[in-house]
Amino acid sequence: MASPVESERLDCRLREDDPVRLGAMLLSTDMTFERDAARLIDPAQAALHAARIAFENPTTPERLRAMTPDLARTASLLVPGVKLSAVAFCCTSASVAIGNPAVREAIGEGLPGVPVITPASAAIAGFAALGVKRVAMLTPYLPDTAAPLAAYFNDQGLEVMRNGAFGLEDDRDMARIDDESIIEGAAALDGAEVEAFFLSCTSLRGVDVIDRIEARLGKPVVTSNQALCWALQRMGGLTGRPDGYGRLFDCDMPAAHAQGIIP
Repeated sequence: MASPVESERLDCRLREDDPVRLGAMLLSTDMTFERDAARLIDPAQAALHAARIAFENPTTPERLRAMTPDLARTASLLVPGVKLSAVAFCCTSASVAIGNPAVREAIGEGLPGVPVITPASAAIAGFAALGVKRVAMLTPYLPDTAAPLAAYFNDQGLEVMRNGAFGLEDDRDMARIDDESIIEGAAALDGAEVEAFFLSCTSLRGVDVIDRIEARLGKPVVTSNQALCWALQRMGGLTGRPDGYGRLFDCDMPAAHAQGIIP
């Protein structure tokens, strides 16, 4: 038997031109955000790093709050020792059930000094950038899960004119709602009093239908994943605009929101 060949020590150089680095914390059951982010965030401009937090369905407020103790530990897994420009907590209903300030505090324990954005706070920033106040909200949730989100929007100065829910409790099913159901759901909530639409849930494949709804109804559409990726880009100092994903990407981040979550 031949002796093993010894390893030879070779010289190498380390890159000095690291890209902007962004972080995302996903539920273990999320099947949609990574796919959407790959289309909305230009890999030539930024690298997105993800960690997953344990979650068990159903998506009730009580079950969503139960993940709170694991937020800091999961945040600490995001490329330790590497600077992140911003981190997204990728669950709309949980950000409201737990509370944006509590999410920011917990993630800050694991990632000190990194700005934090949630889908709920990103949506508020998005509607401010678009200059709209009266929205229709379409969610895949159970009514008890949708209600706190509508209340949060109202508390932040939006008027939720219509609130439609598909009534699902498992986010893996939410990821399977087809395009036409989402488009027709938005159309059913339209009215003269509605200025824009919010398609809630990072599991919902709302990004796929933004342009079709905007073309059909003539009003801007904000979705959880679109708003998160737009906010992450802007917080990272990026200006790219992906084609085909709504008017929001024509907008700058309002200065009041540029450092992440506001209550």
